[in-house]
Amino acid sequence: MTGIRAAVSAADLAVNGGTPVRTTPIGRWPVFGEEEEELLLAALRSGIWGSIDGTYVKEFEAAFAAVHDARHGVSLVNATMGLTVALKAVGVQPGDEVIVPPYTFIATASAALMLGAIPVFVDVDPETLLIDPAGIDAAVTSRTRAIVPVHHGGSPADMDGVMAAARRHGLRVVEDAAQAHGAAWRGRPVGAIGDVGVFSFQSSKPVNAGEGGIMVTDDAELDELLWSYRNVGRRRGGEWYEHVRIGWNLRMTEFQAAVLLGQLRRMPDQQEQRTTAAAYLETGMARIPGVAPVKVPDGVTAHSWYTYHWRWLGEADGGMPKAEFADALRAEGIPVFAGYVPLNRNQAIIDEIERLGGRPADPCPNAERAAADEVMVFTLPILMGSNTDLDDVLTAVAKVAKTRR
Repeated sequence: MTGIRAAVSAADLAVNGGTPVRTTPIGRWPVFGEEEEELLLAALRSGIWGSIDGTYVKEFEAAFAAVHDARHGVSLVNATMGLTVALKAVGVQPGDEVIVPPYTFIATASAALMLGAIPVFVDVDPETLLIDPAGIDAAVTSRTRAIVPVHHGGSPADMDGVMAAARRHGLRVVEDAAQAHGAAWRGRPVGAIGDVGVFSFQSSKPVNAGEGGIMVTDDAELDELLWSYRNVGRRRGGEWYEHVRIGWNLRMTEFQAAVLLGQLRRMPDQQEQRTTAAAYLETGMARIPGVAPVKVPDGVTAHSWYTYHWRWLGEADGGMPKAEFADALRAEGIPVFAGYVPLNRNQAIIDEIERLGGRPADPCPNAERAAADEVMVFTLPILMGSNTDLDDVLTAVAKVAKTRR
């Protein structure tokens, strides 16, 4: 081979003893400073650490909801429970079915299972890795109650297609926006496009407090239910020991909310930085044979860029298999995530569906091929790096991509 596709000796790779491209970490996460410190100390010194009587949780809920053009926000301990609470609030009951994509974190499906409901998998679009609305109609039965589109990696799913399918079948929509802070579909922030949207504040997320989550909605009745279910079944304005329904104790602390207020104020500038970094990577990756981007849907007007997904297609041309490629990149000093195991092939999910008497999960060839053979992921710290850092990433990808077996 000649030019950019000229072969590189396997001995040149760091995994085989060659010199690595990178020897220092890339990016920094989390980013925090005096603002978070002052807010956290103020919460500590207030002596009011619980959200019932405090002010920080309430202030953060209002601020986060406003950023996402939602009328209401209800915080809680994490987004995993947020999805469960949201599904319960929209009426999902034991034995019901909930449509979900397979290429996502386990909580998207386990949230339904925790209610005794059955996740039904609709395959992803092979170009975007997001739920393919064209597959929803065939998955709907008389037991279907909701759809959970996932804004995976911070890229909004095709909400036009999802909402149209929901209207056709009278289904509720819970957006899994755990990774999609600040993302928007056709100019509208995600979260309150459906009935409820759920965001995560776990330690890797664009807005984070180590753990935490929030549910947003435009529906006042759902807001009351969400608040009650996460607050042991109490009602707003009621007595401390007045429980009008069965719920969980999932309240966020004032400490978390204080940190999150500072983090939320950083979000716009950080999102802009990641967007610029993603564009820089996109340009460089396009020059590397065998590498293809994961497509961003046309309706996406703002992307969170929580992660950067790309596809390795060079194995058919004599390149390394995906797993070896990922190992070689890590040896070059570039952290890379090999992606999810599709949930329709997760044994714990399969076993629980069987235990609950659900129908067996259908094959999802697009998600399965992406997971096994193609898709790799750069996480948020890389997208917070400098152009010099990103050049090292591109150099390493090109080096490994040119290595012939």
